[in-house]
Amino acid sequence: MTGTAVEIVDNPEASRYEAVLDGETVGFCSYRDAEGVVLLPHAEVSSSVEGRGIGSALARGTLDDLRAKGRSIVPLCPFIVDFIRKNPEYENMVAP
Repeated sequence: MTGTAVEIVDNPEASRYEAVLDGETVGFCSYRDAEGVVLLPHAEVSSSVEGRGIGSALARGTLDDLRAKGRSIVPLCPFIVDFIRKNPEYENMVAP
């Protein structure tokens, strides 16, 4: 990245976490509450910022915030599933 850190913010009105870079939303991870767990159906990052680690920052920020809130997750998005596989410290958040 160019020295400007990406900020991950929860946007509950839109039911998604957003990756904000230089004031612009460049990615998001949608979520839905369902029977005591949080479903993570979709994440995407703008092609204009691909390869800069923003997707990983978005996944990490989303999971860290949900962990802080004591939530269990059901990852449905292939990117989030793969991120958890590569970062096993998040495996204990996945609902049985």
